[in-house]
Amino acid sequence: MRISRLTRNLAVAAAVCAAAAVVTTPAQAAPAPCLATDRTGPGVAAAPFKVWLAGDSTVANPNSGVSCPAGWGSQFDRLFTDDVTVVNNAVGGRSIQTWLYESNVKSTKDSTGECVVSPRTYASRWATMLSTNGMRAGDWLIIQFGINDGDRNCPRHVGTTRYRQLLSTMAREAKARGVKPVFVTPVAAIRCSGSTAVGNRGFVAETIAQGQADQVPVIDLHQRSVALYNSLRLCPNNGDYTQGAVGAFFCNDHTHFEAAGAARIAEVVARALREQGIGLASSLR
Repeated sequence: MRISRLTRNLAVAAAVCAAAAVVTTPAQAAPAPCLATDRTGPGVAAAPFKVWLAGDSTVANPNSGVSCPAGWGSQFDRLFTDDVTVVNNAVGGRSIQTWLYESNVKSTKDSTGECVVSPRTYASRWATMLSTNGMRAGDWLIIQFGINDGDRNCPRHVGTTRYRQLLSTMAREAKARGVKPVFVTPVAAIRCSGSTAVGNRGFVAETIAQGQADQVPVIDLHQRSVALYNSLRLCPNNGDYTQGAVGAFFCNDHTHFEAAGAARIAEVVARALREQGIGLASSLR
């Protein structure tokens, strides 16, 4: 049975208090009340919190009764201590705009080339996350879009300027609630140039630039996933995603992950948290 960090720290603190009580004599003043604290920070108790995920199918949990595709978010919770709960609200097929506004995004474009959004009211998933039952101070929000956003047709189409605006909106509303956002560039599909895996996604530069503008940490999962594919020597391949190393990693396409592949991508995200010194890393196992 696993014991959470909070439980361990409380037990240690209780033992210290008990020892102090034994050595106190009647002539001594009564010891001050003993406070159980998390020794990861001075006088700060370890409090459970949530990590919220917003994204597309490469992040989402698999559909009921289906093993593939599995997004990396479905493999993320196991990487954290028991004080952390991962809430995966990623949904397959969504751009950042359809994730936020869902059926309110129309199939027509306005004069700027953006899909019409009317009314501009949030879909229930984001509205709930912003409610009193949703994200709270101390939580984290990890956002990864940019794969479906490049669709030329509405409702999924999102221009680069609009994409950055919506990323910024999500970060601002999270921060207003004491929630710490992290942007993630879109994970790469497997595309080979000879024996080398190469990048193949848009919205990478825009994600990085908006993170810098909003002072939000950015994990460049696009670059890191390409590096992973090369380390695993997934190129060259014959395009048959039902066999070999590439078949074990991907579903029967070049984009979506088997559970094993999703687990490897989740580990890449966790490694980035550590290497970049992002505070959430302190709660990784």
